[in-house]
Amino acid sequence: MINLKVGDKAPEFLTDFTGIDKNNLKGKKIVLYFYPKDNTSGCTAEACNLRDNYNNLKEKGFEVIGVSPDTEKSHIKFKEKNNLPFELIPDTKKEILNEYGVWGEKKMYGKTYMGVNRTTFIINEEGIIEKIIKKVKTKDHTNQIYSELGINLV
Repeated sequence: MINLKVGDKAPEFLTDFTGIDKNNLKGKKIVLYFYPKDNTSGCTAEACNLRDNYNNLKEKGFEVIGVSPDTEKSHIKFKEKNNLPFELIPDTKKEILNEYGVWGEKKMYGKTYMGVNRTTFIINEEGIIEKIIKKVKTKDHTNQIYSELGINLV
């Protein structure tokens, strides 16, 4: 498992399938959030919180990008259903998840299984990891991001 730290260069996360132009990310900070599964309660709450604060995040120079092991088809439905204005990257091969060290062992109800450890990376304009949030507050994630960075929401 890769153990990225604040100050590390962020691994590449754009693929041919993302539809995101690297040039559109130049000079922007990135909220790169990893989540387990489309259309689950926690993941929907997190995505909708980021959606509801998207314009404010953009005004502060951030771009939001979500990554999960779901398919592109699943992401399209999830985006349409929840009116998400940001990109979701399908990582069915778990390459990006592994690069960021968020694919790993989890435990629930006494069972151990492999899955996505919900994590958000704040990447600065130079591609350096500025913050890593491992205990994500799904319903209040934007405030959590701002608090971690010392930014006022308004």
